[in-house]
Amino acid sequence: MDFHSIDNNSTRRIAALKQRVDSLRENDYYFYNQAVEEMLPGAKVRVRGRIMGMYASYSYLGLVGHPRINEAAKRAVDKFGTGTNGVRTLAGTLTIHNELEETISNFKHTESAITYTSGYVTNLTVISSLMGRGDYVFSDKINHASIVDGCLMSGAEFRRFRHNDMEHLEGLLKNAPADVSKLVIADSVFSMDGDIIDLPKMVELCKKYNAWLMIDEAHSVGVLGERGTGIEEHFNMYGAIDIKMGTLSKTIPSVGGYVAASKDIITYLRHASRAYIFSAALPPAQAAAANEAFKVILDEPWRIERLNQNTKQFIGGLKSMGFDTMLTETAIVPVLCGDDNTAFAMTRECQHNDVFVLPVVSPAVPEGLARLRATVTA
Repeated sequence: MDFHSIDNNSTRRIAALKQRVDSLRENDYYFYNQAVEEMLPGAKVRVRGRIMGMYASYSYLGLVGHPRINEAAKRAVDKFGTGTNGVRTLAGTLTIHNELEETISNFKHTESAITYTSGYVTNLTVISSLMGRGDYVFSDKINHASIVDGCLMSGAEFRRFRHNDMEHLEGLLKNAPADVSKLVIADSVFSMDGDIIDLPKMVELCKKYNAWLMIDEAHSVGVLGERGTGIEEHFNMYGAIDIKMGTLSKTIPSVGGYVAASKDIITYLRHASRAYIFSAALPPAQAAAANEAFKVILDEPWRIERLNQNTKQFIGGLKSMGFDTMLTETAIVPVLCGDDNTAFAMTRECQHNDVFVLPVVSPAVPEGLARLRATVTA
């Protein structure tokens, strides 16, 4: 079929995006999918033949390439090969998967844990498996897209509260029927702004209105708490969160996602979440790498100390030069630019001076709030 001869909403959307991409390329403003040619020591990368300082990495503790983690992955390949025999429920479960899930549950202080093939899929399937028509889900306005998609997919009544506004959340909870299932969901550290959810107040509201609490800890593991175990340690509120979601692709240098919770919830998800039942299991090397990474975090607490020092220095330096870093408290440091073209121009200038940082523009953030999103590592 010749799509060029068709004029409808789909082809117009494709044409509009192509026009925007072509315009960005012409102005040297296109930074999408930039390929890193080589990872180098000291938070350096080689891009387009140039060595640059890496300020766009999620490897907050610098665990990518850690010898212990690499060796664990190699041993897993030697023992199991590069793949599995199928989905987890049909011959795809390996002992390394069980070991990883036990490690996660211990790390997160829960009874049990379950792993999935990506963080996005984890939120999508867990929310839509636990909630359904007639239930209510309450989501922070700037939660990750995977949370939004999971809420929409669930078919539940979807309510969004203003960012970190607990008064607005309480109003929404108060207006929901008392006898329905309720789930409150928020990022622990917000991926575009770097600020931290008000966990103490959120826990108080969930108890008051009989709601489950689910927290996405993609950006808090390895970042929050003296030992890097996340937001409960940060607030000294162990056991306060019902469903602790996380990824295996940020501080943990692998791929996948997980949920840590009670045995009953995890057993339910093993039998009811479609992404677990119908997706291939994590490759052995990735499961082994993730398993070892959690242990390295606990064995090398100096990495968290160094990350905190580097973050404080970086934010302080930017502020002293007059840059607006918004409300960040963590290793995610937005540098507010305003309009999209300013963000593109600043990115180009940084990269021309061997600083590898990337822009975040609309629609990922509201118009007028385009920024460079820098990340600090240990």
